[in-house]
Amino acid sequence: MPKKSFLFQLNHPAHFHLFKNTIQVLEDKGHNIIISIKDKDILKELVKDYSFFQLSDGYRRSNIFSVINSVYQRDKKLLTIVKKIQPDLMIGTSPEIGHISPFVRFPSLFFGEDDVNLSVPMYLGALTCYPLFSSILAPVGVNNSIWNKKTVNYNGFQKLAYLHPNRFKPDRTKVDIPEGEKYFLIRFANLQAYHDINAKGISNSLAQELIDKLKLKGKVLISSERDLPEEFKIYEFKGNKQDIHHYVYYASIFIGDSQSMAVEAAMLGTPNIRFNNFVGKISVLEEIQNKYKLSIGINSENPQELINTVNDIIDDSSFVKEYKSRREVLLKDKIDVTAFMVWFIEMYPESIQIMKENPEFQYKFK
Repeated sequence: MPKKSFLFQLNHPAHFHLFKNTIQVLEDKGHNIIISIKDKDILKELVKDYSFFQLSDGYRRSNIFSVINSVYQRDKKLLTIVKKIQPDLMIGTSPEIGHISPFVRFPSLFFGEDDVNLSVPMYLGALTCYPLFSSILAPVGVNNSIWNKKTVNYNGFQKLAYLHPNRFKPDRTKVDIPEGEKYFLIRFANLQAYHDINAKGISNSLAQELIDKLKLKGKVLISSERDLPEEFKIYEFKGNKQDIHHYVYYASIFIGDSQSMAVEAAMLGTPNIRFNNFVGKISVLEEIQNKYKLSIGINSENPQELINTVNDIIDDSSFVKEYKSRREVLLKDKIDVTAFMVWFIEMYPESIQIMKENPEFQYKFK
């Protein structure tokens, strides 16, 4: 197979994890990889061992004008980069590569897992870039509205690209808590993405109530995108951020207002509760919760339900074992997403036609 040049655009730490194994396999095969990033949370730290271009610095303000301006500035920088490197294919989960694709005439491949009709900002965001992408890939069940015909669906979840057993082996030695000691992981998302406008999550007062309950049963760890109040800093996660998934795997429970980490916990078979006002609206999480019973969603209007559910889980030691068993059921159904992605990217655009004519082809990647 001829060697190609692939550009990966990353706007969030989750995007690095989504593509890291695919990038490594493609590099091992001799392909040229270019990475561009938005400075978001720990993303710059995660890509420090790679050569990358940075398109933005730090957080922007949480309003629509700031969102539009920040996207415009990233588009300009990425356009300059792409004109110089001329990749065979641009890949990402963010709008920029779609925006510039018509100007550079290089194909662009979007990996999505959110329903575009989730909210008005989500639909408007899709409207500004989905028509410009060459192709869209999404898990089975994701609703891309008028772009469903443009979408290739695969039977997996994005988080399985790095948490499938073929890609991730939990290692208790990477967790700096004595074996046998219970610990609980709480996650605060920043909730400043364009699709998070008006989003509600775990307040500081509710967090304090959770901590007071959990610390009676074990150690509390808090991973946070937003600044923590002084009284929470004694619980702040101090481990290696690259090892966070080992911590998630061995946790007795994960609680957060982050969608991404709730799905990660589910993929690892860790009891988890997500608390926000997106509950009941996202196809991927609905499948995980209702079909596989691997997540619990509680609307942010019901804080007492969150407290009651946490009480039920921490008082029942069978939850962890049960969730690990449910994970095995999910894994039997789903594909090795990284193996599929490597094939799809290498074979693009022929892979589009293969999947349209024979969707069962994807089950070669188990």
